[in-house]
Amino acid sequence: SWRCGRFRVGGALTGLFLAAFIAATLLPAQSEALLAYLLVQSVHSAALLVAVATLGNVLGSCVNWGLGRFFRHYRHAHWFPVSARQQARAEALYRRYGRASLLLSWVPIIGDPITCVAGLLGEDLRVFVLLVTLAKAGRYCVVAGITLAAI
Repeated sequence: SWRCGRFRVGGALTGLFLAAFIAATLLPAQSEALLAYLLVQSVHSAALLVAVATLGNVLGSCVNWGLGRFFRHYRHAHWFPVSARQQARAEALYRRYGRASLLLSWVPIIGDPITCVAGLLGEDLRVFVLLVTLAKAGRYCVVAGITLAAI
């Protein structure tokens, strides 16, 4: 465990934060099962666990946004991992549905690319953080609600 100000942060919270952070990046990971497990263990309050998972997940999405912003300068390079056609399709979808598409950032498979495209297209970071936080917190609240109702 480690200290964060007055608070002692244990391995469970650190693990949850890291799992949620990694799950929000383009790396394959999953954090909902760990959240459910920790809720069942009842060592920490549900509100604290949801807050830690949300924080980690939103910060991971901010990494995606930052990567999108960084790589927008290289998007026409021959080595860029996404073809011009794929870029055009993603941009068209984002422009069609706009900022509201960030509310789908919690959805597996499509959520992480949406956060990258938002950075690639220059979405304002404040708006990005607000919408992604609403989406991610909502998902974790649903997971917590289902888990707590089942125990």
